Amino acid sequence: MPVTNPEYRAIARSHIMNRKVCRKCYATNPATAKKCRKCRSPELRMKRSNKK
Repeated sequence: MPVTNPEYRAIARSHIMNRKVCRKCYATNPATAKKCRKCRSPELRMKRSNKK
């Protein structure tokens, strides 16, 4: 069910997209993380958006 309210859409996008993903174990981490919470690897990237 898509979110139509622009305010709610911005909140949902921030909860879904403002994450970092570990390049080794693919665990999701907070955007402020310096290393992975699961494997302690410092190799993190921002989550990719699905815009095509």
